[in-house]
Amino acid sequence: KATVLDLSCNNLISLPSDFCSLMHLVKLDLSKNRLQQLPLDFGRLVNLQHLDLLNNRLVTLPVSFAQLKNLKWLDLKDNPLDPVLAKVAGDCLDEKQCKQAAVKVLQHMKAIQSEQDRQRQRKLQAEREMEKKREAEQRAKEAQERELRKREKAEEKERRRREYDAQKAAKQEVEKKTKKETVQTRKPASSSRAPQPPRHKASWSRSVLRVLLLVLLCLLCALVACKLTELRHQPLCISVNTLYEDVVAALQNHKTLQNMLQQNSQQ
Repeated sequence: KATVLDLSCNNLISLPSDFCSLMHLVKLDLSKNRLQQLPLDFGRLVNLQHLDLLNNRLVTLPVSFAQLKNLKWLDLKDNPLDPVLAKVAGDCLDEKQCKQAAVKVLQHMKAIQSEQDRQRQRKLQAEREMEKKREAEQRAKEAQERELRKREKAEEKERRRREYDAQKAAKQEVEKKTKKETVQTRKPASSSRAPQPPRHKASWSRSVLRVLLLVLLCLLCALVACKLTELRHQPLCISVNTLYEDVVAALQNHKTLQNMLQQNSQQ
């Protein structure tokens, strides 16, 4: 918690960054050393009022120097200062000039800090705009790719539809041509042949004839069985034999009648 510190005439080349933790310092003498720069966070010494940097090797001051709001006295003589900073600091030949040097240097460093903040803001803004631009370009690219895929899909669908229509039309044309050739082939054949009776009628007649023949064969078999076997004494066979004899008698009568009619016609 020291408030006054004199490190003059020690041939110091640099100060450690922890030096800036001496925030209670009010008066600091670093004159007649070989300091080439001050720590970047030198502005943490916010209570500093008197600062002597006479006869060092300083060229510039850290931007954080602008935070030394309580600085009232400053001596920067015999340093290879930047021309602009040297002009702002003045000669500090008496108490008044050293006080003016403190005020002017603080104003100068505040201006530099403000400019750096503006540059930092502009850089940050530019980076944000660049990021937005990249995002917009990426979104536009993705939208273009989606549109391209959509168009390609539609074109593929249209191509398949045209192929299907072409195949369907070709198939219909082949079927139409085949039908026409079939009609042309059948027409001369039908004109050269005489009309034939329907096949289904002939088939039906043959079926009826076969049934009649089958029935007749069955009757003959039954008649033979009833005449020549022991079954003739059965009631069914007796009926069959009686029916047979009646039929034979009827046929004989019919034959006798026919002979009589033939004789009358001859007379």
